[in-house]
Amino acid sequence: MKGKTPLRPRQEEPYRVNDKIRAREVRVVGDYVEGGNAVLSLSQALKLAEENDLDLVEISPNANPPVCKVIDYAKFKYEQKKKQKEIKANASKTVVKEIRFGPNTDDHDFNFKLKHAINFLKEGAKVKAYVHFVGRSIVFKERGEMLLLRFAQELEEYAQVEQLPKLEGKRMFLFLAPKSSKK
Repeated sequence: MKGKTPLRPRQEEPYRVNDKIRAREVRVVGDYVEGGNAVLSLSQALKLAEENDLDLVEISPNANPPVCKVIDYAKFKYEQKKKQKEIKANASKTVVKEIRFGPNTDDHDFNFKLKHAINFLKEGAKVKAYVHFVGRSIVFKERGEMLLLRFAQELEEYAQVEQLPKLEGKRMFLFLAPKSSKK
């Protein structure tokens, strides 16, 4: 095995097609069957698919009898891949914006950062506000907690608190999520 690259394992097909279907009887659905659905023996179903130059694809293997459809398998796989891609594209991506405070943040800085947080929340992003304690400022834990609670209170109409202030190491965190807009 020295010097040879291992073969890439073949990806197994998600559906059984034509001769790979194991059931004796199958329920065939679609345009090629009278009434849109009929229970046929596997040989009859394969013959029907062959007559139409298409494939017999097992759509639902766990049904009794298994459900099959007479379609062009390559086209079917392409459509499935396209649907998956569309679902993935439409899945919302969560954006988390960070806002940093010091334990002795002035009102002006506080208001400036508050405006930024409001804009982030209006855009639909989550906000992670934190107070960073440097050196001996860790003795002002209460001041940092008060600052974060005030921040949450000011943003009450735009956001809901996901996690109350929590100290981790030299940082105290507060997580805010935008309020869902009621349509």
